[in-house]
Amino acid sequence: MSVVIRGSQLARMLGRWHPLPGTRRSPEYAALAQAVRGLLSDGRLALGVRLPAERELAEALSISRTTVTAAYRELRETGHLASRRGAGSWTTLPSGHRVGTSGLWTPSDALGMMDLGCAALPPPPQLVPAARAAADQLACYLGDAGYHPTGIIELREAIAERFRARGLPTSPEQIMITSGTQQALDLVLRHHVAVGAGVLVESPTYPNALAALAARRARIGTHGLDPAAGWDAELLFSTLKQTRPRLAYVIPEFQNPTGRLMPAELRERLAAVAHSTGTDVVADESFVELALDGTPMPPPVAAFDRHSRVLTIGGMSKPYWGGLRIGWVRASAPVVQRLAAARVGVDMGSPVIDQLVAVQLLRQSDEIVGDRRRQLAAQRDALVAAVRATFPEWRVVIPSGGVSLWAELDGPVSSALAHAAEDVGVRLAPGPRFGLDGTLERYLRLPFTLPADDLAEAVRRIAEIRYDLDRIRTGSRWRTPEVIT
Repeated sequence: MSVVIRGSQLARMLGRWHPLPGTRRSPEYAALAQAVRGLLSDGRLALGVRLPAERELAEALSISRTTVTAAYRELRETGHLASRRGAGSWTTLPSGHRVGTSGLWTPSDALGMMDLGCAALPPPPQLVPAARAAADQLACYLGDAGYHPTGIIELREAIAERFRARGLPTSPEQIMITSGTQQALDLVLRHHVAVGAGVLVESPTYPNALAALAARRARIGTHGLDPAAGWDAELLFSTLKQTRPRLAYVIPEFQNPTGRLMPAELRERLAAVAHSTGTDVVADESFVELALDGTPMPPPVAAFDRHSRVLTIGGMSKPYWGGLRIGWVRASAPVVQRLAAARVGVDMGSPVIDQLVAVQLLRQSDEIVGDRRRQLAAQRDALVAAVRATFPEWRVVIPSGGVSLWAELDGPVSSALAHAAEDVGVRLAPGPRFGLDGTLERYLRLPFTLPADDLAEAVRRIAEIRYDLDRIRTGSRWRTPEVIT
């Protein structure tokens, strides 16, 4: 059975669709069709969703039904809508598309695209030698069935040692190895969040975390995170006390996408307030190893936890390689055992060979991560210089770690800019992907994971189409926001 979206909901997601800024004049129905395609391309509108009836959407948008009928017809012609008499119309995609690196559907012939939608690095040169060494160690594990729901002991001990080195006593029994950080989050949500339970997240936040929460049908609440000032402590804690969510998801180290680093005193208060409200905290440490300026790192959030309320998740995707699907959960030993019991309904454990490769890479972490930090720092500085020279009206706060800039644009054109950038060979992650209900249109995430020359070229291409977006059709105006009481 398809999920049905109401006309008022789709109208809110479309936002200021009329007219969508572009490089040429287009009829109103074409602008509406393009806006719906935009929602599909950046993942805010899922596949298989039944769109509202033509009359309902026309009333929600205050336009003629004829316009909606023509827009739906164009969407059917381009392969973005399927219809059946008596059953309605639902979202689909044209043939010849695939799931891209960002998890979104993209044309399969998009070779040569500068992908700024994916904030990840290529593998380090040490990967292949580590894989060979891991293969030599595999014989030690061929005497059993190879199922290790909590992970092999060598890797769990290596991860525990890294926590101990950061001042957080940890035993291997408190570590569960997962198939990437995303699976770690999914397992925690399966265990901790019932359907309809409240979950508090930062805004903006990691899009795939929002997708995981939506899959659990969680009731998502947000608290704002200022790109310049970081977390508003009083707002965060008052929201926790008022809503008392079942879970709070935070990214304390070089937050994705803003790059902010949560101070130690806020971490301590977060653990205390979460306990008082009965809230468990998931601290996503995906970027913890990527401090770029010698920034002193505060203790882990779990270091202030006295009541087993904090579950820490992390992985090797960002500092090492996304293709090595190794993540982990750090929690109390009983919670780890319950997570492992829940996991066997999903898979029986991460591949042993991948875990052995991870052990080899972690033994070389000082060299690998040191090289990554130097590389990212140089690319960050190159991207900042290019953005400031090309777009002096944009505002960016230079992050002290992580892999991306969070740029405040000169207008609410993030989605339109991302759509237009595809035509010049650049894929972007518009601000609304990092929030709920189409907000954050003034923001754009710009990762600095590509080589410096590619980043400069990408900014140059974005400049080619940015100023064309201001050439709105004669007589067209942005709709004035209504006051909602």
